[in-house]
Amino acid sequence: MYSFALKSIGDEDDAKEIVQDVFKSLWERRADLRLQDAERYLLRSVKLKSLEFLRNRGNKQRHHELISISKTEFYEDNNLYYKELKNHLDDAVDSLPKQCKNVYKLSRDEGLTNKEIATSLLISERAVEYHISKALSVIKIRLKKYCNIHIARFLLITFLYF
Repeated sequence: MYSFALKSIGDEDDAKEIVQDVFKSLWERRADLRLQDAERYLLRSVKLKSLEFLRNRGNKQRHHELISISKTEFYEDNNLYYKELKNHLDDAVDSLPKQCKNVYKLSRDEGLTNKEIATSLLISERAVEYHISKALSVIKIRLKKYCNIHIARFLLITFLYF
C-alpha cells in the first residue's frame, strides 16, 4: 500500500499519511464493513486516496498561483495610485502661496510644532495656524475630485480581489 502511494505521489510523508488515512477510515467503519477481499479493498482505497490527494494538490497550486497574481496586480495598482496621489498632492502644495507653502512643509515634511515654525519664520503661532488651515483647505479642494474617482476604483478592486 505504501509503495503504491509513494509511486503515485512521489513524497514519502504524503504517502505515509495516505496509508494512515485509509487505515483510520477502515478502523472508524469497522463495525459496518463486511470485506470479502481486504487486500483488494485496501489497495483500491489507497489508489483513490492518492488520486484525491493529487487532485487537491493541483487545485491548491492553481489557487495559490491565482491569488499570487491577483495580489501582485492589486499591490502594483495601489503603488501606481499612491504615486499619482503623491504627484497631485505635490502639485497642490506647489500651488500654495510662498509663506503658506513654507509653513505647510515645515509642519508636515519636517514635523515641526506650530511654536517651532513660528520661531523659525518669525511669525506668530496664530499665523502658523492660519497658513496650515489655508493649505489644508486648498489641498482638500484640489484633491477632492481625484480622490473620489480613485476611492471608488479602490473599493471596486478591493471587492473584486477579496
